[in-house]
Amino acid sequence: MKKQTIRLIVQALWFALTNGYVKGWMSGKLYKGKIKNVCVPGLNCYSCPGAFASCPIGSLQAVLGSGKYKFSLYVLGMIGLFGTIFGRFICGWLCPFGLLQDLLYRIPFPKKFKNLFGHKFLKYFKYVILLVFVIILPMTAVNIAGMGQPWFCEYICPSGTFLGGIPLLLANAELRSVIGWRFWIKIAILSVCVLSSIVVYRPFCKYVCPLGALYGLFNPISFYRLKIIEENCIKCGKCQKVCDMDIKVWEKPNSTECIRCLKCKSECETGAITSTFEELKKGLPQRKSQDTI
Repeated sequence: MKKQTIRLIVQALWFALTNGYVKGWMSGKLYKGKIKNVCVPGLNCYSCPGAFASCPIGSLQAVLGSGKYKFSLYVLGMIGLFGTIFGRFICGWLCPFGLLQDLLYRIPFPKKFKNLFGHKFLKYFKYVILLVFVIILPMTAVNIAGMGQPWFCEYICPSGTFLGGIPLLLANAELRSVIGWRFWIKIAILSVCVLSSIVVYRPFCKYVCPLGALYGLFNPISFYRLKIIEENCIKCGKCQKVCDMDIKVWEKPNSTECIRCLKCKSECETGAITSTFEELKKGLPQRKSQDTI
């Protein structure tokens, strides 16, 4: 079985595991058990009727301006733990909205693109989203009681719209009667993400996702890292050619953009690409390798 098929299966199983509250899907009511206080690694909406747990980004911004720093530090600690171990492996294997984008990109279309025009600069936009909508606005744009709001969740997050907003509206007539302009803005954002994902590989992950921005910072130092065995690498460029994130793997195997899909490893004919997990598992002796940041 091809690795990419295995990856899709893992993504689907993880989605089923973390969003398997069947009663919620049927009734349109959220699960409110104790597990809901736990953060899962990926962008998994708290308001999804099937969700058993919370989204780390949603949890973080919801409390940054509330003064409940103990919980904020817990969320930051969870993000740090996930990032330190896996980096953006989570984006490639465990994120529900990543799965949706992967499936959309498989829809036939006359011309496919890896990146949007201006990719070199646009890829940094997700850090702007992280700083402004996840950190700065929730902490500074507060109401009379000194409370902020989850700006990214309320005004941008297409994952929340797809997994939370739409299912809840379909199941609750009373909610449909109070739909406002904010919801239609989010529907427009979701529509752009869905349509562009058919043509461009994972545009939300590349240009918008604040969680991917955070995990990407851990890629060069995470326990799971890719390595280039220099004596095996002939710099043929095939790894970049198959990389949907358009990374020069032989130069930056641990780029902040890498989602660990491992297409590059499967394509490498000389066996020049390995990982820290593989070396640990096989008990390989220390070899000369490039671990470029």
